Amino acid sequence: MPDDGPPVVGPQGTRMFPADEQPAEPPAPRWSGSAAVPTPKPRKRAWGESAEIPPVPAPPPAPPPAQPEHLTPVDPWAGADTGGWDLPPAAPPPPPPTPTRPYPVAPSTPPYSGPPVHSSGPPVHSPAPPEPPRPAPPRVAHPAAPPPAAYPVSPPPAAYPVSPPPAAYPVSPPPGYRAPVPPRPAPPPPPTPPRQRRASAPPAGPQAPQGYAPTPTRKRRRWPWVLLLMLACCCGCPAYYGVPMASQYPAEASLPAEVADLRLRDDNTSRATARQLESEVRKAHLLADDTFAGVYATAAGKRVTVFGGTGFRFTPESDAEDEITRLTGQYSLGEAQVVDTGVRGRHQRCAVGRADGQDVVVCTSVDHGSIATAVFTRLSLDDSATLLGTLREQVVTTDQKK
Repeated sequence: MPDDGPPVVGPQGTRMFPADEQPAEPPAPRWSGSAAVPTPKPRKRAWGESAEIPPVPAPPPAPPPAQPEHLTPVDPWAGADTGGWDLPPAAPPPPPPTPTRPYPVAPSTPPYSGPPVHSSGPPVHSPAPPEPPRPAPPRVAHPAAPPPAAYPVSPPPAAYPVSPPPAAYPVSPPPGYRAPVPPRPAPPPPPTPPRQRRASAPPAGPQAPQGYAPTPTRKRRRWPWVLLLMLACCCGCPAYYGVPMASQYPAEASLPAEVADLRLRDDNTSRATARQLESEVRKAHLLADDTFAGVYATAAGKRVTVFGGTGFRFTPESDAEDEITRLTGQYSLGEAQVVDTGVRGRHQRCAVGRADGQDVVVCTSVDHGSIATAVFTRLSLDDSATLLGTLREQVVTTDQKK
C-alpha cells in the first residue's frame, strides 16, 4: 500500500500549509472602497487680519485602515480531536444498600433456685433479685427514599414489628427478707419570720422622760391660714367699706325747734337767710336728695347757722375738704383742721374765719349719706366741733335710728 504521507490533522475540508511554504500575498486591489481625502483649500484672510501671518498647513492624510482580506486566516480547530461525537451516556453509580438493624434480643434470665441450704449456722440472706429488664419499644424500619425515576429499583421489603419478649413471672421473696426502708423525706425548712421594721431614730428636739410615752408632734398645717387670708381679702374688704355705707344711707333731715340751749328762729330775716343758704347748697351739690337750712340762737346772744343736704356720697373725706374750700372765700377761712368723729366713714373739718366784722368758726361733717355745715359765733374751735356733732344727731336721721 503506497504511503500517502502524514495523516491530516483537523477537520475534513481544511488545508494545512507547512511552515516553509506560505501562500503569496495577493496584490492590493485597485479600489478599496474608501474615497480619497481632498486637499483642503487655502483659508481666506479675515477682515482686518494681517497678510504677514502664514496660512496654517493642512494636516497630513490619515493612512488607510488595514483590510481583513489581507490577513492570514487562522484555523480555530487546529490540533483538536474531532473524532466520533456519538458516545453512549455514562450509567450513574448504583445506590448504596440500605442497612437493616436487627432488633436487640433481651438476655435470658435463669430461674431463681432459692438460697443455699447450710447444715448449721444462722441463715444467710441473699441479695435482692435484680429487676427484670424492661421491654424496649418496637422499632419500625422506615423505607428509604426511592432512587431517581430514571433508574427503577425494587423497594426493600417492609420490616414488620417484632413482638416483645415475655415478661418474667413475679418471684416471691425468700423467708426473712426485709425490704429496704425508703429514706425519710427531709423536713421542710422553717418559715422565714416576717421582716421587722427597723426603728427609726428619735426626732430631734426635747424627748419625753424615761417611762413616759412621747407626746406625738402635731404637724402644722399652713392651708387654714391661706384660706383665712383669702376669706379676709374676699369678704373683709367689702364688709369694711360696705357696712358704713349701709348704716349711713339713706338719710333724712328735719330741723328741730330746740337743740340743747339753742332755739330755732322764725323771723323774716332768719327765713330769708335760710332760703338763700338752701339755694347755695343746691347749686354746690346737684346730686343731693334734699337740702335744709336754719338759724339757731341762745339767750346769751350766741348764733349758729346750720345748712346741708342728704344723698349718697362715695368719697366723704374729699367732699369735706371741697366744702371747706368752697366756703374759704366767703368767710375768709384759715387752715382747716381735721377733727376725729369716732364714727367710721364720717369726716369732719373746722377752720377759723371772719363774717360781719366778728370771728366765726366754720365746721363741716360729711358721711356716706349726708353733709352738714354750721357757722358758730362766740365759740372756740373745739366747742364748735362738739356742738356740730350734737346738732347733726338731732337734724339728720337714718333707718337705724328710727
